[in-house]
Amino acid sequence: MIALPDSTPLEARERHTLACLVDASGLLIAEGAARAQAVRLVLTPGELSGAAAEALLRAQAPVQLLCRDGELHLPRTVLTLAADILTRRHDGASAPRDIHGRPVSTANTLVRAEVERWPVLSLLARGIHDATVAAAGARPCFTIAPWPDGKRWAAALSHDLDVASLWPAFTGLRLVELAAKGDIRRLLSVLGGAAGRLLSDPIREGVDTVLDAEVTVGARSTWFIICGTPTFASFLNGDVTYSPESRRVKKILARLIAEGHEVGLHGSLETVRDGGRFEAQRGRLEALTGRPARGVRQHFLRRAVGVTERAMGDAGFAYDSTCGFADRNGFRSGLADVFPVWDESTGGALSIEEAPFCWMDRALSKYQGIEAPDRWIDDALELAGRSETVGGLWCGIWHPNLIPALGFPGAPAAYARLVRELSSRGAWLAPLDAVVRWRVARRSLRAMDVSPEGVPTMVGAPEVLRFAGASFRVCDRQGTLRATVATP
Repeated sequence: MIALPDSTPLEARERHTLACLVDASGLLIAEGAARAQAVRLVLTPGELSGAAAEALLRAQAPVQLLCRDGELHLPRTVLTLAADILTRRHDGASAPRDIHGRPVSTANTLVRAEVERWPVLSLLARGIHDATVAAAGARPCFTIAPWPDGKRWAAALSHDLDVASLWPAFTGLRLVELAAKGDIRRLLSVLGGAAGRLLSDPIREGVDTVLDAEVTVGARSTWFIICGTPTFASFLNGDVTYSPESRRVKKILARLIAEGHEVGLHGSLETVRDGGRFEAQRGRLEALTGRPARGVRQHFLRRAVGVTERAMGDAGFAYDSTCGFADRNGFRSGLADVFPVWDESTGGALSIEEAPFCWMDRALSKYQGIEAPDRWIDDALELAGRSETVGGLWCGIWHPNLIPALGFPGAPAAYARLVRELSSRGAWLAPLDAVVRWRVARRSLRAMDVSPEGVPTMVGAPEVLRFAGASFRVCDRQGTLRATVATP
């Protein structure tokens, strides 16, 4: 249980970052009468030495926090550095762009420090948690269980439906890619596989293969669907290549809905230039599914940081899942967790949450030149293990068009392995919307008082608690259950 400092002397982005760190720590925030019994977080002045900054950015040796009886001292300079990372100043308007208009990954602070494969801010949050417990002494100390059903970490499987028609054209592009790499063996294998499928529907088979793998472990995933209107120009750009109202897409949507998967919008490139397009595309998707579309991920991961997310929020989306790298895998924001999106131009948090992904199949096959699907899965599981260590969220992207007929032999079996492994490691497997709802509700919980028997009096925001979908467990430092907060 922790009492936060007066936020008056802090910059807005520092207040935002501190709230995100404490949220990720799982510590119960004390307010009202409970503050007198909680550990006080104290921000200390002073310059951040090069060694301390390096320690913060080195996941294996995070900054050591000073603990005193009833107090936890956090250097404000550490908070400032964390704010620079979380609010992604390095990805702003001045950052260099790649050919798709995305901020290049090499401009990222964590990439420059070669620690992007560690959730460094989640590790700092874990350090805040451990130091608070150490400073509590005889004081009551409460934490909130990180995820529902006793799960210690969460994994969200997500899929971008980029291809749904004219599949031979995409096979041709894949053949060109393999030829450029000199991978003649794989190229010949793809040619043979595609020739035998000309009269079949490999797109639907690819989707079914993904869903069949997930149903074996009872997992439900999130699917992002393009809802623009295809044109010759959009096809050439690799953007909108199918109509969401096509028979094939309708059949795919029917199975997704029947089996309880989430459907979100895959924002086309025109939404980057014209945020007003979000509302039209969202309405088009909702007309097809008959349910609200709460999540969005940008096609090609293209966005103007802050501007695009503001347009997403204005269009009614609850969360975005575009934050991640295209050409490598890792934790772009430093957090393996859900957090409110920061808008540098307004100096405040937006009304939309970020559910960042840390792993994508094509980051390896396309950008890293790794054509072995089992190596993709090894990479995914390495990052999953680091998310598990901090009790955080692992979110991955698997494209359902990664099938033999479209140039990816061995990929379906590899994905089935990923699903089995995540399940066997005890992750809470849930769609992104469920993850975001639960985490936003957990964030609202506060301890207002503590009884003589050591039971906290809890309050939370009713408007988000009623959508959480599962209750919350509050435990003491020994892990003993002290309170349960049920959803209304």
